[in-house]
Amino acid sequence: MQPAPDATVFIVDDDESVREALAWLLRSRHLPSERYADAESFEAMLERGFAPTQPCCLLLDVRMPGMSGLALFERLAQRGLVEAMPVIFLTGHADVPTAVDMVKRGAFDFCEKPFSDNALVDRIEQALQRAREVQAARRERDRLAARLAELTERERDVMRLVARGLPNKLIADELAISVRTVEVHRARVFDKMEVKSAVELANVLRDLV
Repeated sequence: MQPAPDATVFIVDDDESVREALAWLLRSRHLPSERYADAESFEAMLERGFAPTQPCCLLLDVRMPGMSGLALFERLAQRGLVEAMPVIFLTGHADVPTAVDMVKRGAFDFCEKPFSDNALVDRIEQALQRAREVQAARRERDRLAARLAELTERERDVMRLVARGLPNKLIADELAISVRTVEVHRARVFDKMEVKSAVELANVLRDLV
């Protein structure tokens, strides 16, 4: 699996030696990283307007002075970031049950210290792939929503009935308009939504739900 060249791995750990070792490991695999010594500084970066639009993931220490990794994870979850920016907890043996609980609550995985370099990088690359898929899906949803916003109210009425599989004659009766008018609106809906059939239109609308 080849990571995207613009992917970023964020490292939040209060141990400088751990941060340096992880950064070196990631450089050796051609993965850029950004390092933070505490959860507060990472959260401050987010508050400056950061939004994950490129593949990224977070290596997060469970126990740190000040805000813990667990508390930071909860804040990330509240911001809706843990899907687009998967979190891998770095944990000591005593914290494994807690890390497992965090995975159940949406974290991508946990890695027990001392960790295997190869195993950790494998999981990082898998997390970046997950981020890539989530972000691509969100971009597609935004694109579909923008297309939907271009429809007129009447086109939306026709679209909903077309998506239900109704033929033009029944749509015309339902909306008290002519069949020819339905045909015109139907063609415009297909053009604006970039679909070629009622089935494809129904699938697009289902993706927007």
